[in-house]
Amino acid sequence: MHFGKLSRGELIAIIGGVILGIGVFLAWYSLGNKFAHIDKFKGSGKEVSAWDGLKMMRFILLAAAVAPLILAYIVVRDHALSWPRGELTAVVGITALTLIVVRGLVIKPGSPAGEISLSYGWWVALAGAATVCIGSVLRASKQSGPRKPPGVL
Repeated sequence: MHFGKLSRGELIAIIGGVILGIGVFLAWYSLGNKFAHIDKFKGSGKEVSAWDGLKMMRFILLAAAVAPLILAYIVVRDHALSWPRGELTAVVGITALTLIVVRGLVIKPGSPAGEISLSYGWWVALAGAATVCIGSVLRASKQSGPRKPPGVL
């Protein structure tokens, strides 16, 4: 294992992954009145985390949080890949960022949607996903040599 091979981009992406993983368990949504509910959580002043409020997306976000660690493992072990290192992690980070934005600004869980507001955990997860994107894009941009089109050896 060669930990010296880790670049600044991988370290930034790892930090973002940790932040994203923590953000999944923090409060994402705040219920505004006694009629607001998300699954089994009801009532004014209740806070719901992504882990409690988003049944399938919570696993996708945790997988996105682990992706930078997998990238670092690949770099440290010097595994050969058929694609530039960091590109898949960038795609995962962009997907997580998009899902977080959609579930926070476009399609909020529960009802009535007007009584469900965003809490600090959503912002933490958003910052974590953005940091994963930035770190993995920095890593992918350090590719050596010109890129070849698909199908060219």
